[in-house]
Amino acid sequence: MRQPSTHAATRSGGNKSRLARHFLAGLALWAGSLGLSLAAVHPVRGFLPDLKFSLQGAGGTTVTQQAFADKVVLMFFGYASCPDICPTTMAQLAQVTEALGPQADQVRILFVSVDPHRDTPDILQAYVDQFDPHAIGLTGDEKAIAALARRYRVAYQIQSPDPEHPDAPYAVAHSRGIYAFDQKGKAVWLAADGESQEELLAALKPLLH
Repeated sequence: MRQPSTHAATRSGGNKSRLARHFLAGLALWAGSLGLSLAAVHPVRGFLPDLKFSLQGAGGTTVTQQAFADKVVLMFFGYASCPDICPTTMAQLAQVTEALGPQADQVRILFVSVDPHRDTPDILQAYVDQFDPHAIGLTGDEKAIAALARRYRVAYQIQSPDPEHPDAPYAVAHSRGIYAFDQKGKAVWLAADGESQEELLAALKPLLH
């Protein structure tokens, strides 16, 4: 089995830290728990739980899965100061929804931050707005993010920020993948963040009206 993709970077340039090197050892367990590698679009119906969360959105609002009833949800975990993988994936998902034309209104992209120390809800929303007007940036406290990550078997780790130097860079490492949920909130597939636009569209269109 191939090792799943990961991304680790600091705000100062993207070099792997000691944290990231140790983190890599745990990623094989993450892939093994799903029985797959992130090299394609994988059906996961019946293997992952329904869409369920309570997180913070822009303007201090509490957002739950009920806000996306009757929508197909594409959920991706990352962080706003990510230098490469996260913006590339967001741009890719925006291109996919744009290619849907009028059907794009049936789809919502949820970008969930694993870096709640830096990513406020308003920062996240401003970030995702650059890519797609229908995308939603969500975060929460450490406990809420950890619970959601466990629910969908997302592996991530961050260095604890230095309280005496809150602006100092620190490393973030996280597994990568795009989770798709149908209009009833059922998990239907998990795709590599590097999957082609054509493959993502082919997997997405059967979920739309």
